[in-house]
Amino acid sequence: MKDVHLHKPTGIRSLSVKLAILVFMCTLLAGIAVLWGVLFLQRMVLLEQEKVNLQLMVQRTATQIEQLIIEKEKKAVTANQIFTRALTEVSLQDSVPLQRDSDGSIRQSDRLSGAFLARHHADTSATEWFEKSNRVWPQLAPLMVQDFFNFYFIANDQFIRISPAGWAEQVEADHDFHQDVFYAIATPERNPARVPRWTPVYYDSIWQQWMTSLIVPVYIDDEFVGVTGADYVLDSLFADVSAAALMTQQKKIMLFERSGHLVIAPDLQLSDAHRMNTLLSSQDQGVEQVELKQFKEQLLAQPESIARYRAVTEQFLIQAASIDRLNWFLLMYREKDDVFSILKSIQSKVVFFFILIALLVALMLQFFIYHLVLKRLNRLSNTVHQLGRGDYQELYFDQSHDEIGVLSKAFSGMSDEISLLLDGLNARIAEKEEAERSTKKLTKAVAFSSSGIVLTDASLAIEYLNPFLVDMLSLHGQDVEGKPLTSLIADEMGFVSKDIEQTIFSRHHWRGDILLAYQDKQFWVSLAIAPIRDERGSVTNYVCALQDISFMKESQKKKEQLAYFDVLTGLANRGYFREQLRKALAMSQRGHYHFALLYFDLDEFKLINDTLGHDAGDELLKEVARRLISRLREEDTIARLGGDEFAVILSGVENREQAALIAENLQHAFAAAVRLGTQEVSISASIGITMAPEDANDEELLLKHADLAMYEAKARGKNTFHFFSQDLKDAAKDRLELENQLREAIREHQFMLYYQPKINLETQAIVGYEALIRWLRPDNSLIPPSRFIPVAESTGLIVKIGEWVIWEGCRFLARQRSRGLDVDLSINLSVRQFKDNKLAETVERILQRTGVEPRRIIFEITESMLMGDTDAAIHQLNQLKSLGVSLSIDDFGTGYSSLSYLKRFPVDELKIDRSFVQDIPGEQNDMDIVAAIIAMAQQMNLRVVAEGVETAEQAKFLKDHACFVVQGYYFSMPLAEQELGQLSFTVN
Repeated sequence: MKDVHLHKPTGIRSLSVKLAILVFMCTLLAGIAVLWGVLFLQRMVLLEQEKVNLQLMVQRTATQIEQLIIEKEKKAVTANQIFTRALTEVSLQDSVPLQRDSDGSIRQSDRLSGAFLARHHADTSATEWFEKSNRVWPQLAPLMVQDFFNFYFIANDQFIRISPAGWAEQVEADHDFHQDVFYAIATPERNPARVPRWTPVYYDSIWQQWMTSLIVPVYIDDEFVGVTGADYVLDSLFADVSAAALMTQQKKIMLFERSGHLVIAPDLQLSDAHRMNTLLSSQDQGVEQVELKQFKEQLLAQPESIARYRAVTEQFLIQAASIDRLNWFLLMYREKDDVFSILKSIQSKVVFFFILIALLVALMLQFFIYHLVLKRLNRLSNTVHQLGRGDYQELYFDQSHDEIGVLSKAFSGMSDEISLLLDGLNARIAEKEEAERSTKKLTKAVAFSSSGIVLTDASLAIEYLNPFLVDMLSLHGQDVEGKPLTSLIADEMGFVSKDIEQTIFSRHHWRGDILLAYQDKQFWVSLAIAPIRDERGSVTNYVCALQDISFMKESQKKKEQLAYFDVLTGLANRGYFREQLRKALAMSQRGHYHFALLYFDLDEFKLINDTLGHDAGDELLKEVARRLISRLREEDTIARLGGDEFAVILSGVENREQAALIAENLQHAFAAAVRLGTQEVSISASIGITMAPEDANDEELLLKHADLAMYEAKARGKNTFHFFSQDLKDAAKDRLELENQLREAIREHQFMLYYQPKINLETQAIVGYEALIRWLRPDNSLIPPSRFIPVAESTGLIVKIGEWVIWEGCRFLARQRSRGLDVDLSINLSVRQFKDNKLAETVERILQRTGVEPRRIIFEITESMLMGDTDAAIHQLNQLKSLGVSLSIDDFGTGYSSLSYLKRFPVDELKIDRSFVQDIPGEQNDMDIVAAIIAMAQQMNLRVVAEGVETAEQAKFLKDHACFVVQGYYFSMPLAEQELGQLSFTVN
């Protein structure tokens, strides 16, 4: 062969260099195109995101301002109603003559308010307004000025009372209120509907403030007598708007009236006017941008389309919303340059990054092309050249699996193809002989195997049984040939037969333990079914291997009896029950099995156990187990989960009607009395029922549902059954949410105490208070104690809350003592708190820390808390009594009211329940009961307090019967500490 001289290409002629340059240019161009596209899309995305954010922010801000205005209107209307009602109830006494000022007007002022009557009305009957308006003003004014700049009443007789007093002191003597915008807007001519009205923004020359006023007309006997008003200055409005909008430097707002006058704008400066009632006249002052002016003009021209009003201009993103209560518009905008500023800052960096990446990719590609392609091609060309010269010694062929490797293998195959064909033919002959020998061995192994072997066709029809299985079942092979494999399975395992068929036809494999039965013989075997496939992969037969495990099953049954069954009752224990529940759920999820779960415990079992002893309790549990077994089927799983808790899995129950019938049957079984020794007791059960898989397909969730249903049955009076429903789940969820909120309230100190005074009817003086807890949420919603106290009791949180109440009550007494007030404080103890072993220790520590006299503390406990373990209750009472505190039985008469117990308890006071007081004097029975309680308390040297006094007749009756300490709404509702000073009673 002619020699060929090979020269390695270098430089620009190299394929690797050409590809590297090409890749560099393509990568760079593609990167620049992708960068431009990404930046363009990013600008669009940022713009859309900012439009959505701006829309959400302006809508949220407008809604919050609207809610703020509504809250203010509610307070103003409530104040107006209270003031109007007070005016109608005031009866004038002999009034003190009023003194005129030097200018002829009449003025009065105090620390809360000022009053003014114009000169030309000083001689009229309008002077009576001074006394009428002052009766209720001290209660209303402090509350209103918390939310408004001021609060005032203007009568149509040119009279005004205002808080603060400065305005009344500075107004001119001849001032005509009928000309004021804050009066005229509510007159019958301007406001025939008699609704609250907001004034336009105007200037008040006395306060020297721009403001808007909320005016509510005052009518007495359908006659217009004046208005109540409250001012909202623009400085406060701007602060509220800024707080609602969470303003930043990028987002700015404008607020303007429907007339176009600007109220708030970034560069708006309202000048001080010199005349009263000057209306706002700022059209575009503070708005220099043409685009904003145009948007504002379009909005004012078509205000009804504000829901669609948003704009993206060359310079701004703009969004508007209406504030209907004030008849104003809110406009929020942001400059587009601020939105895109971050993209501009990274654009040049990204371009440089793409160039660098393209260069690195090109260099790496040149390196890898040379080592992975060109270098190997050079080797292959040398080998081919060597073959061409006829040199077959030490040939090198690339063995890689890529294209170059394939090419090398093709050349290598040319030299030894014939040799490989001969070697392959010899190997196939040897394999065939080996397969024939293996088939003979396998046939003998199957025939003489100590395990049962069954061959079936593709539809599980039996074709062959080996001798071992024929002997084990005592049958002839031809007796079962052609019959289905499932015909050998015991009838009681019919559901397993269905499972085998479904699994085989879907997955072609099955493994598990089954019970074989033929005529009168039964054997437990471990069965494994595997497919036999032809050359195309289609299943032609199945081979079934059966291993006798009867002995293992018997041993397992004995172990399970110990591990899975309750020793006392013989029923399944919790572990076995959970296992059966999981199996039932697994079968139900396959769509052909339904069941019901019953969860119940015995009513009043603890009472029987504590009264008759644990042996009697055990006998009762055994009897319950016997009755359950007698009323239920063998396929039902009956378990004792612990104590007096039982559970039943009702197999094959598909609807609630069937489950209800079985539950009623069980209740009938419990109806018969049980004899325990010499005692005969009656039992009942509360049953919770849940259906599977309808209610849940999870083990824990199903048990939780049944438990919820059982507790609902108990709540409905016991001795009944109840099905789980979504309402129970929602109620449990709400309870859990309330519990979490309660824990947060304890951490965040969201509780506060209100105090209801106790009055001595003889001296008409306050002798003490009852502390009542209130929960004020951060959103100012008030959660009633009737809702959160039961949750706190059940979760144990009541102990922490109760300790806080004692702390706070003692601090209150310390503050009262520092003011020279000699009062006591009643504090209610909860059941969990009373049973706390550390209660006395806690009370002692709090008394020492606060320095409060123990005799000033009265702990109130209910009668029901003292029943049950009376010895423990007496011990707890004695511990508290040893600290020097007083003890009171609250709601006396509604519980046990046992005189024998009452003599044993070291109490100091009885508190008559409000249910006996509320119908006095209309109900003679209640009057007799109250008189009897008072007489009994006097005979036992106990103090007596009556609560719920709401009428003068009730107070007189109690006083006539020597009950002198009372409390109730007739004297005062529960008040915050800062409101106690407003009471007209004297304090010890």
